[in-house]
Amino acid sequence: MDLQLGGIHHLTAITADAQANVRFYTDVLGMRLVKKTVNQDDTSAYHLFYGDGEASPGSDITFFEWPVPPARRGTRSIVRTGFRVGADSLPYWRDRLRAAGVDTSDVKTVDGRATLAFEDPEGQRLTLYDDGGAYAVHPWAKSPVPAEHQIRGLGPITISVPDVGPTATVLTQVMNMRAVRHYRSPHDVARTVHVFEMGEGGAAAELHVAVEPGAPVAREGAGGVHHVAFRTPDYDGLAAWTERVQGFRVPNSGEVERFYFRSLYFREPNGVLFEIATDIPGFSADEPMETLGEKLSLPPFLEGRRAAIERGLKPV
Repeated sequence: MDLQLGGIHHLTAITADAQANVRFYTDVLGMRLVKKTVNQDDTSAYHLFYGDGEASPGSDITFFEWPVPPARRGTRSIVRTGFRVGADSLPYWRDRLRAAGVDTSDVKTVDGRATLAFEDPEGQRLTLYDDGGAYAVHPWAKSPVPAEHQIRGLGPITISVPDVGPTATVLTQVMNMRAVRHYRSPHDVARTVHVFEMGEGGAAAELHVAVEPGAPVAREGAGGVHHVAFRTPDYDGLAAWTERVQGFRVPNSGEVERFYFRSLYFREPNGVLFEIATDIPGFSADEPMETLGEKLSLPPFLEGRRAAIERGLKPV
C-alpha cells in the first residue's frame, strides 16, 4: 500500500481547430504553450501542451487536433476538467471570461470550494477551483493574465460512470486512492459525486466520480476528453505501477516511451482511459525552458520525417 500516485499529471482532450484552441488557452486563459508537437501515434495531428510558466507536471492540459465532429456528452467518460487558481481570483476570472464572450456560472461553493464553471469554444466543460494557496506557483511572465490570478495547474477531474462500484474497486484496490467523501452534483442534485484522493490529497490530487445511471454513453469527439494521467516521479515508480497493474490482471499497454515522459495506459471498468506518467524528463528535454513551445518539437525517432510532418500541419 506504500505505492502512491502524486496527483493529476496531465489531461488530454480533443480539438478540431488548433488555431482557435491556441487563441483561447493562451490569449483568454493565459496559459503558456509549453510544447508544440504531434501525436506520436498519428503524426498528421498536432499534440499541443499548455501549462504554467515552468511547464510543471500537474499543470498540463493537452490537445490532439483531429478533424472530428463534436463529442456527444454522456457517461463512461471524463466530463469536467478542473483548474486551480488562487484565493480571491474567481471574481477576476468571472469578469475576464464574460468580457471575452464566455458564458460562466456565478461564483459558488461546490464540495467546500469556491468554483466558477464555463466551457471552452468547443464545449469542453471546465471549472476553476480556489485552491487556497496550497501549492507552489510558477506564473508565466508573458501571460496576459496577472501573475496572482493565473491558472496554477490542474484541479479535480470529474468522470461519469453508471455504477461507482467497479470503478471504486480499481481506484482503491489497484491505484491505492482513498474514498474520502461525497457530495450532490451541482448540475443535477439527484446525483452523487464520490471523491477519491491520492498522495497528499488536495485539489491537485482528487478524482471526482459522478454516478449517472441511465445517462447515454459518451461518444469521443471535439470538445471531449481523451484521457487523464496521474503522476509517478520516475521510471522506477512507473515500473512498480506496471507490475502492480499487471498483477491485478488489468489489461494495459505496457510501458510506452513518450520522450517527455514515460507512460502506462489502461481503462477502468466503466471504460474511462487512465494513464500513469512519469514527472521526468519533462518538456525541457529537447529545447530551452525559455523558448518552450515556440517551434515544432519532435522526439528523436520522428526527426527523420520532420519535413513531411511539417508539410501536413497548418501553422499555429
